[in-house]
Amino acid sequence: MITVSNTTPIISLSSINKLFILKELFGEIFISQAVYDETKAKKSYGYDDVDFDFIRVQPIKGIIYRDLLLHQLDLGEAETIILAKEINADYVIIDENTAYKIAKNSNLEVIRTLSILLKAKQNGIISEIKPLLDEMIVKGRWYSKNVYENFLRRAEELK
Repeated sequence: MITVSNTTPIISLSSINKLFILKELFGEIFISQAVYDETKAKKSYGYDDVDFDFIRVQPIKGIIYRDLLLHQLDLGEAETIILAKEINADYVIIDENTAYKIAKNSNLEVIRTLSILLKAKQNGIISEIKPLLDEMIVKGRWYSKNVYENFLRRAEELK
């Protein structure tokens, strides 16, 4: 299974010490050079974890396409979508709405960090999502109250 990740999911999962979930669910994770550089730009969540052995940095070939996408996306998002197309990824992990929509419109199978947590719970990798979600929020991740509550209801952790 070929999976490409953007920066935010790596940082979010790393912030709660759950980056291993990606390895458990997908095996190897590919990231673009831009995603690697973004994660290494500041010594914070993900800085060391992005060097785990199951994460492979793969440079993109389609520089001209990247430049076109930069009108709507940041560098990491653009390279993530291009890399996913270039290596025929089964999944691309992107959280940001515009990038998510562009990836979907590019016929990619897109998933978000919250869906990864749900999948991890369904597969018995984690037992609860709410404490992890709360910890991600404390460490800087933002979700609207509506997204937070609807997701926890979907995960059967909120009535």
